[in-house]
Amino acid sequence: MSTFEFLLLISLLGMIILYTRKKKKEATDNIEASDIISGSILTEEEQNALEPETILSILKKGNEDFVRGALTVRNNSERMRQASLGQHPLAVVLSCLDSRVPVEDVFHQGIGDIFVVRVAGNIVNEDILGSLEYACKVSGSKLILVLGHEYCGAIRSAVDKVEMGNITSLLEKIQPAVNASRDFVGDKTSANPAYLQHVCAENVKVSVHNIRAKSSILNQMEVEGSIKIVGAVYDMETGKVHFK
Repeated sequence: MSTFEFLLLISLLGMIILYTRKKKKEATDNIEASDIISGSILTEEEQNALEPETILSILKKGNEDFVRGALTVRNNSERMRQASLGQHPLAVVLSCLDSRVPVEDVFHQGIGDIFVVRVAGNIVNEDILGSLEYACKVSGSKLILVLGHEYCGAIRSAVDKVEMGNITSLLEKIQPAVNASRDFVGDKTSANPAYLQHVCAENVKVSVHNIRAKSSILNQMEVEGSIKIVGAVYDMETGKVHFK
């Protein structure tokens, strides 16, 4: 490469960097301050002052913002520094593994706002229960939300009775939802989207039941009113969360 070509390349790179910075600044200038999630992480006092029903309302409102396309812009650097000193999340969401369900964005939340527990089929086992107990009993979260979703691969696999390594035992935990769907009117196969949606909703109910039945800690906390356990299903096409 000649000296001229080298200088031309440096010049072009400089122009690209300046152009990129300009566009980034223009994009930032067009963002309303109200659209930016601040660096203020929830304090323990603020967490204690909130009721479970209030937190549920916050998540519902956040999902409305997500559905209408409201921006989810986060000052992540500031929030990370704030959160490094401690965390007091509002809620814990038990979600499926599916990469198409961006849990924090779905509820318009940021770093430090919610715990997210992910497992294929949003099933419940001993480790999941321990995580939920930690979130609520130790860290003070007031709401447990079991979040299923449409077009769930784990639900489809459970309906098809797939057997493969450790996936087999995981899918067995979805079978109670399949069994509970025997009264479904119509084709009871994975080729029927309506049937899969029905099983998905039943699976959310099963997980909610299992949390209450298999964790005396969480069950007692709900009886006392210090937490609330609810289920919901995420609509993959609209982004809407339908609470049960």
